[in-house]
Amino acid sequence: MVKAGTRTDRATSMHRGFGWLAALGVVLVLAGLVGLVYTAAATLTSMLLFGWLLLIGGIVGLLHAVQARGTNFFWLGAVVAALNIAAGIVVIRLPHAAAAALSMFAALLFLSAGLFRVVGSVVVRGPQFGWTLLLGAFDLLLGVLVLGHWPSSSQYVIGAFFSLALLFDGLGLVAAGYGGRRIVGLVSERGQSGPIPPD
Repeated sequence: MVKAGTRTDRATSMHRGFGWLAALGVVLVLAGLVGLVYTAAATLTSMLLFGWLLLIGGIVGLLHAVQARGTNFFWLGAVVAALNIAAGIVVIRLPHAAAAALSMFAALLFLSAGLFRVVGSVVVRGPQFGWTLLLGAFDLLLGVLVLGHWPSSSQYVIGAFFSLALLFDGLGLVAAGYGGRRIVGLVSERGQSGPIPPD
């Protein structure tokens, strides 16, 4: 049988944990809002972060490949690690050129996805015909806008996407933290009031 003090301590710990989760969500939301205001700085920051992640991941992969020398994994791991290290160095040294290349790639992805959705919705005409057609048209419009203003659009496209990702992730964490705190509070109140007698 669980003691009341232990149960209360556990509820308090969970309550505090969900509070920290919500606080992290607020920080991410603020970072996303700041990034949407200063998209050029967000683009540069995200590209440098991406470059360092590639570089560190390549170094770690190279160390794993060296540890696995003499096996079939060695050469594949070494090649992949070397490519990651080279890509990381290029992105860190030329973040604006890397952002331009990624913006072009994103525009082509939007165009291809939009074309696929529009053609698919017209051919299939399923129950989600309207939404699929609308999403496809939106993807096409976004791809045309990015591609039409390329390479100047690369100064804000990656930063805007990165900031939106931070914003929505932060909102999700805030909702999860707030909901978790409410559930823990309700369960604690239910436990303190004792079991409900049967009718």
